[in-house]
Amino acid sequence: MSKRNITVIPGDGIGPDIVEATLKVLDKAGCDFNYEFADAGLMALEKHGELLPQKTLNLIEKNRVTLKGPLTTPIGEGFTSINVTLRKKFNLYANVRPVLSLKGTQARYDNVDIITIRENTEGMYSGAGQRVSNDGETAEAMSIITREGAERICTFAYELARKEGRKKVTAVHKANIMKSTSGLFLKVAREVGERYPDIQSDEMIVDATCMKLVMDPSQFDVIVTTNLFGDILSDLCAGLVGGLGMAPGANIGKDAAIFEAVHGSAPDIAGQNLANPTALLLGAVQMLEYLGMADKASRIRDAVRDTIAAGEHVTRDLGGEAGTTEFTDAILARL
Repeated sequence: MSKRNITVIPGDGIGPDIVEATLKVLDKAGCDFNYEFADAGLMALEKHGELLPQKTLNLIEKNRVTLKGPLTTPIGEGFTSINVTLRKKFNLYANVRPVLSLKGTQARYDNVDIITIRENTEGMYSGAGQRVSNDGETAEAMSIITREGAERICTFAYELARKEGRKKVTAVHKANIMKSTSGLFLKVAREVGERYPDIQSDEMIVDATCMKLVMDPSQFDVIVTTNLFGDILSDLCAGLVGGLGMAPGANIGKDAAIFEAVHGSAPDIAGQNLANPTALLLGAVQMLEYLGMADKASRIRDAVRDTIAAGEHVTRDLGGEAGTTEFTDAILARL
């Protein structure tokens, strides 16, 4: 059997450090992938004069599965965001961000197990109608929600819940005020929920969701919501389990999927052997599950969990003194 090709984008800042650690762990777990490397972000700008070279896009399209380090989009005019561009280009409509309490982190809770599923291509994030008046006094943007987009993401959420044996899906909205856009999303979420009688359907206004997540996150299981709310809520959820260093993300479409760490490129600690690779390791776990390699996924997840719980060889953000390589070596030893 030929090896499965995976596109790997090392990324900027700490990206190459955590990508290298993750590939070592995947190899040790016996995944037997063939990695094809591609540039994006500042690294690509320096090498090829553009943030997202065509060669990189071709590789993502060819291999359909990509593991991606964090990328830096330069602030200023012109290019919105490389991540948003990738989502649009490959129609990666579902952003899946699980958070799980791990023993040994500096988190406030020990019982969090929530998946936030965020619509990835519509809503306020689509960038539609963004403009600033000539005198700089007025700015506007448009939010567009389609029935097709809402149905697709809600169906994805219920299918995932069913596959993973989850009990409840909460549709998060602001339909009381944004009656058109959020109203349509909620209406479609209710319709989709009726097709899944085996799963409890819940709905909640976004501000109340934030409060309840902070007070008692155990009442949530799967959250499905629109783009902007999902961006905010998934970071809030990451904060419940110890921060963005523990938060992976998957961007999934019909023909392609990109797996990543949710955090940024942290250029201040790049190349200093300080970065915690956990978020990308858990992103790789999502990738393995997507590829139907659940046994290897759970072996890696267990090794990460046990290493953090043991607390001997953990990075500074986890309260330890270990560097990226020492932490990675401890995981490799457990595998």
